[in-house]
Amino acid sequence: MTQEWLFKSASDLGRGIASGEIDAVALVQTYLEAIDAHPLRDRVYARVTPDRALAEARAAADRAIVGRRLGPLDGVPISWKDLFDTAGVATEAGSALLAGRVPSRDAPVLRNATAAGLVCLGKTHMSELAFSGLGYNPVTATPPSVNDADAVAGGSSSGAAASVAQGLAACGIGSDTGGSVRIPSVWNDLVGLKTTSGLLSLEGAVPLCARFDTVGPLCRTVEDAANILAALQGGAAPDLAGVSMRGKRLLVLETIAMEGVRAEPLAGFDSAVERLQAAGAVVERREVPLVSEAMGMASMLFTSEAYGTWKAEIEAAPDKMFPEILARFRIGADHAAADFVAGWQRLEQLRTEWLQAVAGYDAVILPTAPILPPKIARLESDSEYFVTENLLTLRNTRIGNLMNVAALTLPTGVASTGIMFMAPPMQERRLLRLGMAAEAVLG
Repeated sequence: MTQEWLFKSASDLGRGIASGEIDAVALVQTYLEAIDAHPLRDRVYARVTPDRALAEARAAADRAIVGRRLGPLDGVPISWKDLFDTAGVATEAGSALLAGRVPSRDAPVLRNATAAGLVCLGKTHMSELAFSGLGYNPVTATPPSVNDADAVAGGSSSGAAASVAQGLAACGIGSDTGGSVRIPSVWNDLVGLKTTSGLLSLEGAVPLCARFDTVGPLCRTVEDAANILAALQGGAAPDLAGVSMRGKRLLVLETIAMEGVRAEPLAGFDSAVERLQAAGAVVERREVPLVSEAMGMASMLFTSEAYGTWKAEIEAAPDKMFPEILARFRIGADHAAADFVAGWQRLEQLRTEWLQAVAGYDAVILPTAPILPPKIARLESDSEYFVTENLLTLRNTRIGNLMNVAALTLPTGVASTGIMFMAPPMQERRLLRLGMAAEAVLG
């Protein structure tokens, strides 16, 4: 057993198991021991599942011995955001409203992952009911940023990111409704993949806004993202060989996305763009005005569906909720049903216009997050700061959810900053190939 395993990519661990250099049981034991010994353990994991993990690891080890591995990640240990149902283990979505909720079966994406040999280490903390991009949750726990333990990790898949960044899982599975995979990924120097709505099953996942909710991995490399996505789908990963940035056409989205980006995220993004250009990418900059119209409808669309989904539970016990999250849900009560329906009809038109506007580009790029992770102490004491920072945090990522794109965030090399690549819906395989090429350039 070695501590070096804790910070290897999931794909490298899979190759080690396949070659016989890594024993799957020893690997899981290493992770479980690291979790138990970590001083921030209880801020990262809501629940650990050692019995399940060891049983799955023993089966993976037996398969490796006889050459019958289920896939490239068979035996690799990963974590799950606490909104994915796990049979016999509480799934509470970071909320006291769901305390003691114990599902009887695994969510389909978890079943698929298990069928591919991935090992479930446990459930990670998250923003309350997934409705914050900051990751601050005084109801359960607030995971830390890897670059600053006094700052938030990003939400709502906060613990998923922290588990990987802190060396307590090889990959974390999260969800993304307005940025909840990408924000914690960028603030913890990870790769995060937001999948297209409808690509992966949401059955057995506690909902926030079903029309926007998506499932995706937070991991160390693009290769990991590709292999994890294949496992969640129950399919094969795309071929990532022979990729290059040369001749790729990238559009820097200047509508809203570049406004008020703070110094460090802007420096990281600009540096990444310069390196991509030096590697042969063709970069253009222009506005796509329809984005402003879509963003103007965002609050109505997100809050109306979120409150409609949770109104009964919330109003039965509002005192159980963090007041800032409660207030955010209740904004949804202010919108008329007719406006919500008309808003969705208009958004579908704007999505079509978006595809026409960005046709011919390999990806649209922008800074993943306009800001660095805020300090926990100030979020605790300053309500107005919580609201403004949360909205700004999710501003750029929300564009991807509104336009229903496939999106991939990569680290820029400047701590807690990222560059996001957005491709048309259901183009994850092509996006991952582009991401592989970009990763080779950005390091």
